[in-house]
Amino acid sequence: MDADAGLPVVLEYPFRGRWQARNSPARRIPSHGTHLFGVTYAIDFVGVDEHGRSGPITWRTAFTTEPPEQFVGFARPILAPATGTVLATHDGEPDHAARRSPLAALPYLLTQAERARRGAAGLAGNHVIIALSPSGPYVLLAHLRRGTVGVRPGDPVSAGQQVGECGNSGNSTEPHVHVQVIDTPRFDETAHGVPLAFHHPGHPDARVPAESEIITP
Repeated sequence: MDADAGLPVVLEYPFRGRWQARNSPARRIPSHGTHLFGVTYAIDFVGVDEHGRSGPITWRTAFTTEPPEQFVGFARPILAPATGTVLATHDGEPDHAARRSPLAALPYLLTQAERARRGAAGLAGNHVIIALSPSGPYVLLAHLRRGTVGVRPGDPVSAGQQVGECGNSGNSTEPHVHVQVIDTPRFDETAHGVPLAFHHPGHPDARVPAESEIITP
């Protein structure tokens, strides 16, 4: 964590079951390789099985795209990580095919600029933004499954309340949930990332999961 970043916003994990941390700010900052759109301290969580696999390994894994429905995390409940008020939601983006294969991922990466031009819908896909107080900060949960966003702007939410399901919408190569905290109600180029940490089972202090760490809250 950057020394000058300030105290982190402490959250609960937005899920139950077994998940793996990816693109963790415990590994590097900015965690996703850029400060744009406030993703400086963002973290991804991928649902995995008892062997740490996000989905079955088949010939498609190495050569082409894969149906999102076959992944462990797809359709798992996604929970509010803190108590607050829903500020914004978006639904209706498709859950596109997953791309674990480098052969399938490369053409997709070349279209990332197009998704960025669409803003929150293109990057975050189906998502929920929760205001932790009237003046922020704001928590974004991204890449939700189409048709599962179950809250609306203005709704109060409690930590642990289901707000949607894990999907593969937006800028995503396999089903996962993306979590970030920002200082503005707008998820755009003006947003600045805010450090985050999580209450972790068995640990007295909140912390950021290590890269590839398995989380079982």
